[in-house]
Amino acid sequence: MESKKLLSLCTILFFFFSCQKEEKDRLFVIQGEAQGSTYAIKYSSTSEVINKQSVDSLLLAFDHSLSTYRTDSKISKINLGDSTIVVDDFFVETFKTSQKIYQETDGLFDPTIGVLVNAYGFGPSQEKIDLNPSKIDSLLQFVGFDKVQLNENGTISKKFRETYFDFNAIAQGYSVDVVVNFLKSKGIKNGIIEIGGEIFAFGRNNVENKNWIVGIDDPTQKPEERTLIAKIKLENLGMATSGNYRKVKFDSITGQKYVHIINPKTGLSQKSSMLSATVLAPRCIEADGYATAFMIMDFENIKKILKGRSDLYVLLIYTDENNTIQQFKSANFQSLILE
Repeated sequence: MESKKLLSLCTILFFFFSCQKEEKDRLFVIQGEAQGSTYAIKYSSTSEVINKQSVDSLLLAFDHSLSTYRTDSKISKINLGDSTIVVDDFFVETFKTSQKIYQETDGLFDPTIGVLVNAYGFGPSQEKIDLNPSKIDSLLQFVGFDKVQLNENGTISKKFRETYFDFNAIAQGYSVDVVVNFLKSKGIKNGIIEIGGEIFAFGRNNVENKNWIVGIDDPTQKPEERTLIAKIKLENLGMATSGNYRKVKFDSITGQKYVHIINPKTGLSQKSSMLSATVLAPRCIEADGYATAFMIMDFENIKKILKGRSDLYVLLIYTDENNTIQQFKSANFQSLILE
């Protein structure tokens, strides 16, 4: 009798573990709105372990720290001159990474450029002021990441009260990293996240047994078109593309065109020979920051940085002295392209 019970128990356990073994991963998708844009998450799991509400709450907390479009955010209060605000981990990581890129690019990546961003009408109010060389010079005195400091007690010191932080050129990339870390903390091993065009993919699409595939827009396309300049396989890398071909404002009187990337040394918003810069890096925050910096930097200086940064994968689209469109691909970027 005991042997029959034992046999029955073994049979039950066998079927139990067999069923457990047969359970396979499925793809789950979450979509929503964040940071004035949209987000999309795709991950594989045996069950739905992430819900939209948890993602929305995380991104809302992120905005409460770094969004200049929220008057109640920490960054908005600091921009107004409140030196008592104690920043959180979101702000600290963004500040430190920005400082690193600022130093490596000789100040051409500078999130204290907010006073100029606002003056050109690209800030939260979207109101452009009457700019002239004298006015630009007066605003430039408030620009410079060497004029701000993160204190040990978590507060921010500014040399000038008027200095205005604008982390929009790097924060969106970081928000992708934040969501990636959240998914991984829940045991997710394969996923791809996109927020406002910034992307990170980790693991692979194990359900369909292939890499995560992303496309890179052609910066020369017409507004009504959607053409790709390349398709690449993405694994454990973040990707950001910066370009002078979408965010443009026109002076209603002169008709002059102003692009959204401003040189923090000259204060000028002008079209350069660089049409777009796509950067991939182990963290999307760095991909985002360097993509912005490369839109301003001299081509030769970009190549100097890349010599010492094998972790950066780069595609540049630019026009040469004959106004002919050219491409530059770093050697490691070539390995990601799908033939």
